[in-house]
Amino acid sequence: MIKCVILDDELLAISYLKLLCEQIEEVEVVKAFNDPEIFLSEIDRINCNVCILDIEMPGMNGLQVAERISGSKKIIFTTAYKEYAAEAFDLNVVDYVRKPIKIERLTQAFEKAADLIQKTYQKDFIEWNTNIGKTVIFTGQIAYIRTSEIDSRDKDLLLKDGISIVLKNLNFKNLLDMLPAKDFAQVNKKEIIARSSVKAFSTNEIITTIALENDHFMKLQIGEAYRTSLMEMFGK
Repeated sequence: MIKCVILDDELLAISYLKLLCEQIEEVEVVKAFNDPEIFLSEIDRINCNVCILDIEMPGMNGLQVAERISGSKKIIFTTAYKEYAAEAFDLNVVDYVRKPIKIERLTQAFEKAADLIQKTYQKDFIEWNTNIGKTVIFTGQIAYIRTSEIDSRDKDLLLKDGISIVLKNLNFKNLLDMLPAKDFAQVNKKEIIARSSVKAFSTNEIITTIALENDHFMKLQIGEAYRTSLMEMFGK
């Protein structure tokens, strides 16, 4: 399923795009925006994998918006102006669809996005500089990640067998881009949990399978900004 968000400064264009998307199988419009600033303030908390961006908008154009979006979200540009095509593809976007948009052309763009998303999900390892050198880590072995207390630029990664590895100079945004989105979620500003490490959860807390002393298990407090996406991940 492709979950997409639309950004276009024209309300009629948004309505038309929604109408087209409703006719394409396996595509759901999660939310639509007509203001780039509001879009950017919310996009990281929205459970979506494709963003449809109009290029020509007042204040901030779609190219500028795209530069600030997490790489885990695939981008489809829409515009009435062909002169933006080269610059758009320099940003490594999925597709560039000219207005007026036809459903066949939009369907083709979504098919390209679906192929890229599937390839992302199939990747089962990350590779990064760590405290033991450049290291390949299989994502299926990761239990939990947190910001290092020694250096906030680093991330402490806990494997399921209890081994700890320090990822050097890596922020959460880039780290989440490398991890399979269906298997990992940010819980608060400082912690990421593997879905397979969740034993139980409420709206405020996650009980993990990670054992502590005295037969207790690690508990994580859910940050308000991440609650909605976490509940959606767990189907709530």
